[in-house]
Amino acid sequence: MSRFLRVIPVKEAVASLLSVARDPGQETVRLAEAPQRILEGDIIATHDMPGFTRSTVDGYAVISSDTAGAGESLPSMITCTGRVEMGSSDPGVILPGECRYVPTGGMVPDGADAVVMIEYTETAGDQVLVMKPAASGENVVAPDEDFRAGEVILRSGAMILPQEAGVLAAAGVMTVTVRRIPRIAVIATGNELVPPTADPLPGQVRDVNSIVCEAFIRQCGCIPIPCGIVLDDTESLASAIIEAVSFSDAVFISGGSSKDERDATAAVIADLGRVLVHGIAISPGKPTIIGEISNCPVIGLPGHPSSAFIVLRAITAPLLEAMSGTSNPVMTCTSTLDSVIPSAKGREDYVRVRVTGDTATPLFSKSGLLHTLVQSDGYVLVPAESEGYEAGSEVEVILW
Repeated sequence: MSRFLRVIPVKEAVASLLSVARDPGQETVRLAEAPQRILEGDIIATHDMPGFTRSTVDGYAVISSDTAGAGESLPSMITCTGRVEMGSSDPGVILPGECRYVPTGGMVPDGADAVVMIEYTETAGDQVLVMKPAASGENVVAPDEDFRAGEVILRSGAMILPQEAGVLAAAGVMTVTVRRIPRIAVIATGNELVPPTADPLPGQVRDVNSIVCEAFIRQCGCIPIPCGIVLDDTESLASAIIEAVSFSDAVFISGGSSKDERDATAAVIADLGRVLVHGIAISPGKPTIIGEISNCPVIGLPGHPSSAFIVLRAITAPLLEAMSGTSNPVMTCTSTLDSVIPSAKGREDYVRVRVTGDTATPLFSKSGLLHTLVQSDGYVLVPAESEGYEAGSEVEVILW
């Protein structure tokens, strides 16, 4: 085992974790199942789109030169030769001095190079009075104006949103190859843990970390796989980890990362694979473990929920986003501290704060207490080279 609680900077820890990120692979799904998935491979147009000259308005297809100089006082008089029905593939042909009615989306007759909006016309029998000149190409979409055959419609790595799905449908693309959604196993370890549904006896606590981890994993675009509570002994933990590694793209283990001799997580990871990091210059969350077993990242999180949550945000989020291909935008605000935030140089401090208007109030609590998680609006990151912030300092608050 290497680096047993030899703390390294947060940036280095994240880099170590990303270095063992697993490629979750890809799968082909129906277009209806594709929204919110990450595209693998460019989608290329196999034909011009829309594929025919179409009108963007209800109006009359014309030869633009026939409308030159038209106005309300002296309209152009053009003979209407009929109308184009929606869906018709034979809109006919118009000659100089002729026009034809075309609905929005309808095919423009051969010979026409513009469409005059119906609002700028009047009819008198088979004559149409055009009271506004039309420029060539006005209110008309060319056959290849959306996409040309061979052009990239959607690039690899894009998230398929509803609008992208609509464009793909228009191109006749009904199946797409997407990144497989990473599956993240969640193991809770600790002899004191009981399920959240249980009534804990004295000395027992409900398993909070599994719920926190599973919710966070979903938020990062991955699928959590609950693996239950495992006793804090080498044999039980090793068996659970071996099974989790066999079906998941990463394994999160909460608890068992500190230096206590009963905390088996680091020893088990070292026996089954390798420990890359055990100890990060972060508060809270110093005893976090980063390892790899059978090419699968394995992360040992602190047992205290508040510490585990900070490590999820600061350390594991980049891994989940890299594997899933998604990203969660970081929301921040600028606030003024109403009290001091002390810090020791050499570690990054993540201090939870409550934001009221333009003021941020630090929320300090004893290790293991939960109330600051729900009473806070976010946290202030104190860099490793800083000794903290004085009251009245302007700080950036990273919002939950």
